[in-house]
Amino acid sequence: MIKAENLTKQYSLTKQRTFKEFLPALFSGQETKTKLLALSQLNFEIKKGESLGILGRNGSGKSTLLKIIAGVTKPSDGRITVNGRVAPLIELGAGFHPELTGRENTYLNGSILGIKKKQMDRLYNGVVEFSELQEFMDQPVKFYSSGMYMRLAFSVAVAEKPDILLVDEILAVGDVKFQNKCLNRIKKFQNEGSTLILVTHSPTQIEDYCQKVLVLDNGKQIFFGSSKEGVEIYKKILS
Repeated sequence: MIKAENLTKQYSLTKQRTFKEFLPALFSGQETKTKLLALSQLNFEIKKGESLGILGRNGSGKSTLLKIIAGVTKPSDGRITVNGRVAPLIELGAGFHPELTGRENTYLNGSILGIKKKQMDRLYNGVVEFSELQEFMDQPVKFYSSGMYMRLAFSVAVAEKPDILLVDEILAVGDVKFQNKCLNRIKKFQNEGSTLILVTHSPTQIEDYCQKVLVLDNGKQIFFGSSKEGVEIYKKILS
């Protein structure tokens, strides 16, 4: 389902200069960029229906890896193979337009996720029911609270069972009751054979949801294997 081979991601960062420093550098053509190695030669493979937890401190490359799997960004070197429809629960609602209604944004965001109009016609009532926003779907989302906004975004993302589900940190979607509803939907997808990739700082969540663990530290792969062993290695990194 997902295979990484020597996966590497490098960013070019522009060096911050004062105006006094900028002009001489501009006319001399002097290099103003530095390199940041976000991920370095990762190798792992996840089969259909398996679940992977990604552990690491802030800045270890976890979110960068999710974005590569989601197709948001491409690796600088190496290779990533992803087979199946991906539902990225990262940056929820990034494609929403504030002037459009909840109904219009449901179709817009669905199209971004690869859901065709005819499919969304069939799924729409389920999205509304899951989000619990029946009374607000014809209102512009600029009038939504942050909780309402996230609830609709999550509901669109999980409108149809994905082959691969990407989750970045624990879902802060609405109140505790709605969060549990979201987690139950994720569990349902797992039981139906979806592959789960979960980024978190919580070893408990890894043990609850994941069979395997990838531990990252400063962009490097420290461990890939069973969740129990991976959690212990992560705790040692933190200590």
